[in-house]
Amino acid sequence: MALSTEDIRNIAKLAKLQINADELEQYKQDLSRILEFVEQMNQADVDNIEPMAHPQDMMQSLRVDEVIESDQREKFQHIAPATQDGLYLVPKVIE
Repeated sequence: MALSTEDIRNIAKLAKLQINADELEQYKQDLSRILEFVEQMNQADVDNIEPMAHPQDMMQSLRVDEVIESDQREKFQHIAPATQDGLYLVPKVIE
């Protein structure tokens, strides 16, 4: 798909980009090549291909979910400025 110079100006306007007049031709060529490549990709037969979450067939190694710190809730509640029923009380910020 070949883009016109006017197409490039409209795209630049929508993207809020300032493109100099001498750069228009280069942008026109580059964007046209990108769109031609997308058209080639759209022609690929992918009817019997299962979608993949990742391009490589591998599993992520996960660590064991185990507790590694002790419960220090009482300690932090004790040093807090204000608590009630195990909750931290904070000043109201929205009226």
